[in-house]
Amino acid sequence: MHTHIIPKNLPKWATEFGYGNFIHLEHNDNGTADMMQGGQFFRRIEENCWGEEMRIKEYEQFYTQVQVVCTIPVLFAYWAKPDHGLKVSQFLNDHIAELSARYPKNYLGLATLPMQDTKLAIQELERAKNSGHLGIQIGSNINGKNLNEEELFPIFEACADLGMAVMVHPWEMMGENDMKKYWLPWLVGMPAETSRAACSMIFGGILERLPNLRVCFSHAGGSFLPTLGRIEHGFNCRPDLVAIDNKRNPREYLGKFWIDSITHDIDMLEYVLKMQGSKRVCLGSDYPFPLGDLEIGKFIEDSDLSQSVKEDIFANATLEWLEIEAGRFT
Repeated sequence: MHTHIIPKNLPKWATEFGYGNFIHLEHNDNGTADMMQGGQFFRRIEENCWGEEMRIKEYEQFYTQVQVVCTIPVLFAYWAKPDHGLKVSQFLNDHIAELSARYPKNYLGLATLPMQDTKLAIQELERAKNSGHLGIQIGSNINGKNLNEEELFPIFEACADLGMAVMVHPWEMMGENDMKKYWLPWLVGMPAETSRAACSMIFGGILERLPNLRVCFSHAGGSFLPTLGRIEHGFNCRPDLVAIDNKRNPREYLGKFWIDSITHDIDMLEYVLKMQGSKRVCLGSDYPFPLGDLEIGKFIEDSDLSQSVKEDIFANATLEWLEIEAGRFT
């Protein structure tokens, strides 16, 4: 339920719009492509980033039929002018909607929204719902703003009303410019960003005000669950600083949101299962990127977890998060 995809060809939005570090692709003779951010090299990617048939075959090696796809966070373009952000979102969402329509037993889609403009975001959310998307993927912050900002609440409210699931993915990691070496933004910053998002939504009362909102935090919730003791202690010892918008203990929200299984560590997975329960831990991979679980749950399959827990992770938790039935894939 956590994989990324990109269209094989992207418009050169920086040229079209006349500004910005929008991503475009430059394809190489060896079948790879270079993601270019404006005029700068960002990342080299393989065909499995866009090759729909290749992706299905690679997943089959790990006995996985269905993949939930969403865009790569660097394409969010929250910083763009709102109309341009909408155009980018529409292009990416149309690609995923068309893919899901052609391969209904293999692909499910999460849309991206121009989160910098609440009205346009809700407009695109409704369009995405009508085109077959089951939810949205959003960043852990919106142009540096936490997810509890009141301007974002109508978007979450619309998601709850429309039955659209929400996946929160870390991006634009705090302190990134201060820790470039050793890939620290991805190793340290990403877990912190996900905890930032979870704390913001809990302390800001989003989950309290919208109990029907189905939220999943990527990468096993980042550092939120491993540091919940500290977070709870802070809530208890300094309510004047922490409990100003929501008086409920953050521990009370365990099991009220979902996380994915990307821990790369069976002991940590067992810990989050103890915290969340198996019906709130979904099979994530972050495919096709190297920091993901590219053996797609093999460490779970090889573990001593019970078969019922494995079935929850491999299917049941995601089906409930997306509010769909398994029968649609048979």
